Amino acid sequence: MPDVLDATPYDALLLLSFGGPEGPDDVVPFLENVTRGRGIPKERLKEVGQHYFLFGGVSPINDQNRALLEVLRKDFAGHGLDLPVYWGNRNWAPYLTDTLREMAADGRRRVLVLATSAYASYSGCRQYRENLADALATLEAEGLAVPRVDKLRHYFNHPGFVEPMADGVVASLAELPEDVREGAHIAFTTHSIPTASADTSGPAEEHGDGGAYVRQHLEVARLVADAVRERTGTEHPWQLVYQSRSGAPHIPWLEPDICDHLEERHAAGVPAVVMAPIGFVSDHMEVLYDLDTEASARARELGLPVRRSATVGADARFAAAIRDLVVERAAVERGQDVTPCALGALGPSHQVCPVGCCPARSPRPAAAGADSPYA
Repeated sequence: MPDVLDATPYDALLLLSFGGPEGPDDVVPFLENVTRGRGIPKERLKEVGQHYFLFGGVSPINDQNRALLEVLRKDFAGHGLDLPVYWGNRNWAPYLTDTLREMAADGRRRVLVLATSAYASYSGCRQYRENLADALATLEAEGLAVPRVDKLRHYFNHPGFVEPMADGVVASLAELPEDVREGAHIAFTTHSIPTASADTSGPAEEHGDGGAYVRQHLEVARLVADAVRERTGTEHPWQLVYQSRSGAPHIPWLEPDICDHLEERHAAGVPAVVMAPIGFVSDHMEVLYDLDTEASARARELGLPVRRSATVGADARFAAAIRDLVVERAAVERGQDVTPCALGALGPSHQVCPVGCCPARSPRPAAAGADSPYA
């Protein structure tokens, strides 16, 4: 990293996240935003909302984003990186369109976007880009100056993302009873998606058999498992498993599910399991409910000791990784030679999503990519 941190030509960073309700009255309207256009009845949304009502109708994701914002701003200021950080959500306040409108009013013209999703997939990348295009179209229709937006590359294999997760697994292993610790299995978890979406994730040349989505998660699982072995001196068996399936039962989704996996591991005589949610940046609702509540309850029924390791959240190393990615992308835009930081065999991800990357279910404009109408 250079001695002088230069974000030129960028004049702002936008933290772009999913959003979540912040009280019981927000739950159904929030779910209506998430499922808009799918024709899901309100009564069904109330059933789905029970996960949120168990936690007072509050998703932790907004507070976690506030914590990340604070850490990012502190890190940038402490390292002399003069770049304001804004925050917008896809599905709840502060809404993306409102934030971009504020940025336009503040005179921001070149914006870098940090999405709170580390991997390639339609829902984890292109859908964010579609939401950006929708918001920019709204600003354009209002006669506002539309900023150019560029998305930071996927950071799944950046050491600032991998190393905190490895520390979390080591800490969780240490919390297990000593007599089951050495034989503990690591279940690396991520969000299940339809296999058809997984197969078309990433650039076109990476499509097929799980696509970039599965390949990237397997790489992170291996990197974390290797780091755990180096730090503990023990080789723990591991597997990539899935959680939070929400689709129709007749559509194939990635498997095995974490609860099924716990049953299978228990039947195989595994003495304990650490659940490591590598697919999630922070401990939001799908971590709190699907792992801490549902999967942990199933483990108790089985008599299987489990621990759930921490996500990256607002770890200072993650903030430093984002700073590194910002400086890297700015240098690329200035035409300078850079050596992107990445662990493992896959190398750094592309800086700009190419045409055909994580294709949409139906064609929609997407910003911050090679096919952006707002280049």
